[in-house]
Amino acid sequence: MLDRDGFRPNVGIILLNQRSQVFWGKRIRTHSWQFPQGGIDRGENPEQAMFRELHEEVGLLPQHVQVLARTRDWLRYEVPDRFIRRDARGHYKGQKQIWFLLQLVGHDWDLNLRATDHPEFDAWRWNDYWVPLDVVVEFKRGVYEMALTELSRFVPRFDNRSEPRPDHRNRYLRGGMRHRDPADAGSGDQGVPGLRGAGASFELPPGATFEPDPQTSLVAASRNDKHDV
Repeated sequence: MLDRDGFRPNVGIILLNQRSQVFWGKRIRTHSWQFPQGGIDRGENPEQAMFRELHEEVGLLPQHVQVLARTRDWLRYEVPDRFIRRDARGHYKGQKQIWFLLQLVGHDWDLNLRATDHPEFDAWRWNDYWVPLDVVVEFKRGVYEMALTELSRFVPRFDNRSEPRPDHRNRYLRGGMRHRDPADAGSGDQGVPGLRGAGASFELPPGATFEPDPQTSLVAASRNDKHDV
């Protein structure tokens, strides 16, 4: 469904945790990271599309979140031709988006990247609010900046002096920590940052995996698939 200018109506989702960090997902089978987003189906309004995409992409239900704000107007970005399917070139130009700012009121373990048979992400993490501007694929950067800037005044303030700041590489690690036999300490933690020899193991929420820090790797945009850009 395109408008007369060739833009597909779409929603974007900025999901905050209790520390006002944002959910950041790794596109399945790529090295590209982004916010959840998806098209508005015929007959849907933007909020209905947002809740549908929220469940399809990250497994959350309306009771797991609180809507803090949304952008007033459509924000548009054009997609370079090399990312557009050949049969769509000439009439598809890009996306126009309404962005929503959500507060997670559930738990990290409510997140589930395998909520449907067609997952969009295969890993996720929590990032500081402005970090995505540095690593998102270039043609989306302008829209990300506009959305983050417009919605930033609705972000709950977090006083980071009240709690030690965790290593950013492990922000997506949440859930229970269970006791392990000391004899097993470090035996299965090779390659897991910060866990080797710790004497404890962390249970990841569904769909979460250990992945390289996206801030230290290039966005391999030219190798990404061309779905939902």
